[in-house]
Amino acid sequence: MWVYKKNHAGVTSASQQELADYLELYINFKLKVIDARANNLDADTAYKKEISGYESALKAQKKTSPKNIEYNFIMNEYREGVLMFNVSEKKIWSKVHDNEEKLLEFYNKNINQYNGNDFSDARGRVIGDYQQYLENEWIKTLRAKYTVKVNDDELKKLAKL
Repeated sequence: MWVYKKNHAGVTSASQQELADYLELYINFKLKVIDARANNLDADTAYKKEISGYESALKAQKKTSPKNIEYNFIMNEYREGVLMFNVSEKKIWSKVHDNEEKLLEFYNKNINQYNGNDFSDARGRVIGDYQQYLENEWIKTLRAKYTVKVNDDELKKLAKL
């Protein structure tokens, strides 16, 4: 709820469907973070340096301190955000760059979606669609690997708050 409220400032209530949709996005985010940790991306020197730099900058602002509960939420959100970015780079974005063959193959399999535009004209959209395809496949794999259970009764209660 902290993350939902932070990202929906000013929203005083949300429907159960809005919360459920947001929860799906949040679960996908958390699964990607788990995958990043499983791939030891949290042990990477560059990652540790980036987190340390952010933590130092946050402490220097003096708006939050390590004693403040919100500080822990902010630091965790940042750590996980960087991990999610890094694993997404590895699993999705890097697979698109310099891989014209895969893009063309994807275009040819889905040519009817590009309104008669040739590959060069539709390239930007093909890249976006291919990245979305890769992400969807990755999420399917993660959801098959990790069991996620949502307590619908609790979700209903949150929607009423």
